[in-house]
Amino acid sequence: MGEEQGAAKKRAVVLLSGGLDSTTTLAIAARDYDVFALTFDYGQKHTAEIEAARNVAKAQGVAQHFIACFDSSLLAGSALTSPEVEIPKDRLPSEVGGEIPVTYVPARNTIFLSFALAWAEGLGANDIFIGVNAIDYSGYPDCRPEFIEAFERMANLATKAGVEDKRRLAIHTPLIELTKSQIIERGLEMGVDYGLTVTCYGPGKKGEPCGRCDACRLRAQGFRELGLEDPATRTRR
Repeated sequence: MGEEQGAAKKRAVVLLSGGLDSTTTLAIAARDYDVFALTFDYGQKHTAEIEAARNVAKAQGVAQHFIACFDSSLLAGSALTSPEVEIPKDRLPSEVGGEIPVTYVPARNTIFLSFALAWAEGLGANDIFIGVNAIDYSGYPDCRPEFIEAFERMANLATKAGVEDKRRLAIHTPLIELTKSQIIERGLEMGVDYGLTVTCYGPGKKGEPCGRCDACRLRAQGFRELGLEDPATRTRR
């Protein structure tokens, strides 16, 4: 048998929102793993990112893409889920990353990682990937390294895989120390099509970015630092 018929890749679960960071993370994971992508419909104000996640998963040829749904009332009080809370716009870079903003969704990454952990254990996968970032981020406490480290410890204490089977469960955060421009650059090197992605907190009907929310401004800054036009802006005009 030839080398091309060697041992199969290990499995990994990747959290895929359909945004720039999670799409880059998916591409990184896919180099070494068979990827099982997990997306959430949790009652966010728009569904453009869910459709983007479908397109990204298809383009990158994941082993399986699962969309988990649950009632939005569980995650109320955020500008991303509650109609009465407005999404902040036109904030200066110095204003982003200070206090926890109203776009914080209660315990979102804790919930998402818990789903990913359950799926990974059932799949026999030891690895979970999440595209959190501690540099170009909006002040979310569940994107910080100390949270990821704590969750990983918990995962190895709270699962049969970690306790009885002695499998070391790992949470991978390949983007956590990268700037937005570095993330984009790395993705482009792997052939990521950012025209498929949706980052905006309040996109238009076709997924077009508002250009004014924190997510849009951080993304635009990343492309600008590289001297590039954002393909998502071009394809959704």
